[in-house]
Amino acid sequence: MRVLLVEDEPRLAETVRRGLAAEGFVVELATNGVDGLQMGTEGEFDVVLLDIMLPQLNGYDVLRTLRTREVWTPVLMLTAKDGEYDQADAFDLGADDYLTKPFSFIVLIARLRALQRRGAPVRPTILRSGELSLDPSRRRVVVAGTEVALTPREYGLLEFLLRHKDSVVTKTEILRGVWDAHYEGADNVVEVYIGYLRRKLDGPLGRNGNGASIIETVRGAGYQLRSESTAAS
Repeated sequence: MRVLLVEDEPRLAETVRRGLAAEGFVVELATNGVDGLQMGTEGEFDVVLLDIMLPQLNGYDVLRTLRTREVWTPVLMLTAKDGEYDQADAFDLGADDYLTKPFSFIVLIARLRALQRRGAPVRPTILRSGELSLDPSRRRVVVAGTEVALTPREYGLLEFLLRHKDSVVTKTEILRGVWDAHYEGADNVVEVYIGYLRRKLDGPLGRNGNGASIIETVRGAGYQLRSESTAAS
């Protein structure tokens, strides 16, 4: 197995490199994010072992750029951070696994072999509805040929609606799917963010005041993101 190790701590990098080599892995080392990105883009690797806290370019940016360039090599994030939000950020950007320091070398080997067996992931399917498209791998939203900038919450809401396209979803379902299963705040936050999305999506579609929104309010039931054929009927 060919492994790209991107790690800036010399002692840890050498320890991991030697340990992996002893297990039969072929290891190439990058000590900063810029070199790691170049090697990960141009080289042929089975797995990338990527630290988050790196000089020049952090691991999140390396991962984001790899996925933007359609490099689907499995990535295991390696970091001293252990917060759940750090893990969520890594997975949202396209990481395949996550291991915190200090770690068991036996566990590291097992995780790497598991990723090798799994192989490179298939490129995520682009979600579409008429002239609206959402690319989960790049977190990119395009409406009528124009890229639209969304906040993380707006993006999560749009992705949820697209995955339930032409189905009516309730506020409760949206809160559980986009906010948190244990969210205890007011449910009118959904209305607020639906309004934000409508303003950003309907404009490029020419629907501001000239027609029904792509996101329909179903009175007493919830919301429905309508496909082009449904909206036209």
